[in-house]
Amino acid sequence: MPSQEGCLKSERNIQAAIRVALSKYGICFRLNVGQFKTADGRYISSGLPRGTSDLLFIGYGYIAFIETKTAKGRASPEQLRFIEQMRKYGHRAGIARSVEDAMMIIGASKEDAGNEDASD
Repeated sequence: MPSQEGCLKSERNIQAAIRVALSKYGICFRLNVGQFKTADGRYISSGLPRGTSDLLFIGYGYIAFIETKTAKGRASPEQLRFIEQMRKYGHRAGIARSVEDAMMIIGASKEDAGNEDASD
């Protein structure tokens, strides 16, 4: 059976695992951005501005922005600027390559991860 680490190699899987884990502490949304082609062949972008983090976490009295990356993934200059700007505004923001990274960004400890009553 593959290890949990091996199962989380794709950014999509990392995001899903983070969303499940953080649900014990607040609400975690995936921030969608997309592009589609119209019937006349034009491409239209929709959603949030370029660089906006993948996940928005809403905790008790604070929010956090989480950019998910694989072990080898690199943040774009726009993503790094967004994270920096959110931190300047006093919000928690960072890059998570694992559930543990995301827990650090929101300020939850490893001890909290095993505590089912952490959000009470």
